[in-house]
Amino acid sequence: MSRREFDYQFFVIGGGSGGVRAARIAAGHGASVAIAEAYRYGGTCVIRGCVPKKLLVYAAHFSEDFADAQGFGWSLAPAKFSWSGLIAAKDQEIQRLSKLYEDNLRRSNVTVLHGAARMIDAHTVQINGQRLTARHILIATGGKPFLPTIPGIEHAITSNEAFDLPRLPGRVLIVGGGYIAVEFAGIFKGLGAEVTLSYRGEQILRGFDDDVRAHLHDAMVKKGIRVLLHSDVTQIDRAEDGALVAQLTGAGEPVQDFDVVMYAAGRVPDVDGLQLHAAGVKVAKGGGVEVNEYGQTSVPSVHAVGDVTNRIALTPVAIREGAAVANSLFGPARSAADLSVVPSAVFSQPPIGTVGLSEAVALERHRQIDVYRSTFRSMRHSLSGRDEKTLIKLIVDSATQRVLGAHMVGADAPEIIQGLAIALRMGATKADFDATVALHPTAAEEFVTLREKMTRKA
Repeated sequence: MSRREFDYQFFVIGGGSGGVRAARIAAGHGASVAIAEAYRYGGTCVIRGCVPKKLLVYAAHFSEDFADAQGFGWSLAPAKFSWSGLIAAKDQEIQRLSKLYEDNLRRSNVTVLHGAARMIDAHTVQINGQRLTARHILIATGGKPFLPTIPGIEHAITSNEAFDLPRLPGRVLIVGGGYIAVEFAGIFKGLGAEVTLSYRGEQILRGFDDDVRAHLHDAMVKKGIRVLLHSDVTQIDRAEDGALVAQLTGAGEPVQDFDVVMYAAGRVPDVDGLQLHAAGVKVAKGGGVEVNEYGQTSVPSVHAVGDVTNRIALTPVAIREGAAVANSLFGPARSAADLSVVPSAVFSQPPIGTVGLSEAVALERHRQIDVYRSTFRSMRHSLSGRDEKTLIKLIVDSATQRVLGAHMVGADAPEIIQGLAIALRMGATKADFDATVALHPTAAEEFVTLREKMTRKA
C-alpha cells in the first residue's frame, strides 16, 4: 500500500499525555494525523490520576496548616470542609484541562476522534463502525487499576471512583502499599476520615529506598493512619446498615467495618478491546505491549508508548516516549527516549522526591558505595510543634564519587529533587555537591552540607 492509499500517515489510539504529545509532534513534522480517545482527552494523569489527586492532596494538607498556624500566633475559627465543594472545583478544572488538550490538538491540525478504536490489521483500525488506514499506528491507551478476584470485590472502589464519591466517607480501608495507596491514605486522613491501610508486604512502597519506606511509614502512623503490614483482604460483604465488612488476614481484628474499601494494589496495561492479535502485536509476560527501545512492537508499522508497555509508569516518561516515536517516524533521524535518569515523586504526607538508585540497587551494581543520611526537624516545626522530621539521603559510588541516588521525604521534596535530577544526569560527584554554596535557611541546603558517611560493600 503506497503512502497516498492511507487515510492518515499516523493514527494514535489513546488521548493521554503520551499519545497527545506524539500526535502533535508528528503533525508538526507535516504528517497527516488522527487520534482517538474512548473516554476523555487528557488520559489517566489529567482525568483520573496525578492532576486531580494533587488537587485533593492540597485540600487535605490545609487541616495541618490550620493547626500549625497557631504556633505562629494565628487564632483561627474552627474550619469547615465541604467535600462537594472540593469535587465540584476539581471537576471544573479537569473539564478545562481536557478541553485544552482537544483544542491544542486541533490547533496542531490533528483530527480528533471520540470512540474506542480497535486493530483490524497492521495498518487498519476501526472506530465507531468506520475503518481507517494509517501508515503507522501508535498504541497509547495507558493503564487501569488492578482488582483481585475475591468474594465481594464488586463492593470495592479504585482510584477511578475515589475522585467522584458522593460524600466523604468516615471510615476508609485502603488495600495496597504503593504510591497510590499512601497518597490516598494521606488525602482521606487529612480531610477527616479514619484510615486503615492494609498491605500484604513487609513494608510500604516496594522498590523505593528502604530508609524512605520506613520514614514514611513512621510519619503516616504519627498522623493517625493505621498501617497493617503482612495483611490482606480475603472477602468483602455489605451489612444491612450499609457498612462494608472486610475479612482481614494478619490483623488483630480479622473482621472490620468500613464505609469505603478502596483497592490501590497496582495497575495493569489497558489492552482490553484493542484486538492486538488481529495485527500480530505481541504482548509481554507482564501484560504490556512488547516494544524495543524505539517503541516499535513486533509489527514494524505499530508502536506503543507509556503505561500500556508496562515499563516506567510515569506521565513524563510517556511524553518523552511519544515524542521520540513521532520524531523517529517523521523527523530527520531515529531516536530513543533517554530514560537513564528519571526522577519521581510520591505526593504522600509528607511527600517523597527521589532520583537515581536506592541503596539496595546501588549495592547490586557497584562494589562499594558511600551513604550520606540526615534526619532533622524542619524550621517550620520548631514553632508549629509538629512531631515530623525530614529525611535526606545521598548514595555515592565510592570508586568514582559520582552521586548515584538522591532521596528526600519532607515538605517540598518533589520540587527539590527536580533540580537534583539535572545534577545526577550530568554526572555530578559528591565533590560537586560539597563545592556548591548552601541556600540558608532551607531544607534543601542539607544536600550540599552532608559530611558524615557510611561505607557499604556488596
